[in-house]
Amino acid sequence: MTKLRPAKAIRQSRLGRTAPLARLALRIGGRYLARSPQLIFTSVERRGELRHDLALRSAEEVAEELGSMKGALMKLGQMASYVDEDMPQTFRTAMARLQHNAPPMSPALATSVIVDELGDAPERVFARWDPLPFAAASIGQVHRAITKDGRAVAVKVQYPGIARSISSDLRNVALLRRIASAAFPGLDTRSLIEELGERLGEEVDYLLEAENQEYFARYYDGHPFIHVPHALRELSTARVLTTELVVGEPFEKVLRWDQSERDMAGETIQRFVARSMYRLHAFNGDPHPGNYLFHGRGRVTFLDFGLTKHFSEEDLTPLVEALRCLVIEKDGACFRSALERAGFLRAGAPVPTETVVDRFGLFYATVLNDAPMTITPAFASSIVRRFFDARGPLAPYSDVPRTYVVLQRINLGLYAVLGSLNATANWRRIGAEMWPFVNGPASTPIGEAEARWEEQRAESGRVPALR
Repeated sequence: MTKLRPAKAIRQSRLGRTAPLARLALRIGGRYLARSPQLIFTSVERRGELRHDLALRSAEEVAEELGSMKGALMKLGQMASYVDEDMPQTFRTAMARLQHNAPPMSPALATSVIVDELGDAPERVFARWDPLPFAAASIGQVHRAITKDGRAVAVKVQYPGIARSISSDLRNVALLRRIASAAFPGLDTRSLIEELGERLGEEVDYLLEAENQEYFARYYDGHPFIHVPHALRELSTARVLTTELVVGEPFEKVLRWDQSERDMAGETIQRFVARSMYRLHAFNGDPHPGNYLFHGRGRVTFLDFGLTKHFSEEDLTPLVEALRCLVIEKDGACFRSALERAGFLRAGAPVPTETVVDRFGLFYATVLNDAPMTITPAFASSIVRRFFDARGPLAPYSDVPRTYVVLQRINLGLYAVLGSLNATANWRRIGAEMWPFVNGPASTPIGEAEARWEEQRAESGRVPALR
């Protein structure tokens, strides 16, 4: 398998970022054309081998090109890697490397950013500095370091020129919409690109990310299963983010753990999503598997809060109503009305309410029944196919309002992760613990520990003020 090479300087202009993709498309197309006689006249077995080889080489090239370009284009590649289990495995595998293993910048380039932002070479700013990054993604790369007072930290260094490259990508709306439409057919790509652009514009500001990460870290401080590393404000700037260093197992290794461990990890991820939404009214809008570290027995560390979305009460009210109407009251008309108020369904659309319940009800399938349910890769893929179905009876009348684009991405990412884990739980009872119209009792050992954490925090008066 081709190894991703160290990245050169990031291409920043619109033309400089469009031309390589055009050349890549021509190169891949020419390769398939050149091999077409072999595909026609070879045996069935050999034909399959040739097709696999072509797909693998093409996927590797796409991953390397997007990885070297960073920014919005790489972000779309990351999204495509984990959302749909039905995507060809060669492309999923190649794109998955973009989650945490993109081509890094050179040590000298990273040093120049530290000098510009923190005023001196990293070897003098920190007591110890590792010039080789241990993670590299769409906006920056991460180095290990020891502070002068002895704390182990992770230092995220932003790629020089990334802000301009993102701006160039977002001005090239036609290209982004073509890429997004290919990866996510059936979605209103205009809303996706607009929301992605606004969130990416925030993501290049590491001071804002530090603020968001601290918001989550303070809220979850002392939680028995959920951990968010604290940010070190004194060593963070607009292009350098320093946080506590956390060591844990990556998602790929967790997939080889026994099923009971995977179930507990899945439960904690689900609890983090539900609690952050219904209690904190905020969530990390970039929930790909590369942003989790696992410690066993259900303990999970959550990383990367650059793409944080904050929700108002007004944003969440129709979603809470839709959940209550369908899951608790089993009232289809009430459910439909809530979806119309949220903007997911055009008011007065000429379709039966039964069709609306059937179409949108699948997204609530994990909590409709008070019973254990295993979330499989096939189920996760069915959710994605339903979400991007451009031919269904509701397609002309439904959409994802811009306010909820990131929320839908969170949901799809959650199903993809839980499906990969084959996680089993009574998701209805776990969700009901956090639903504001239920506030149900603890339903699992993890839930009981979480309830004790809440009680102790309330008794000590350490409940952080929310926005």
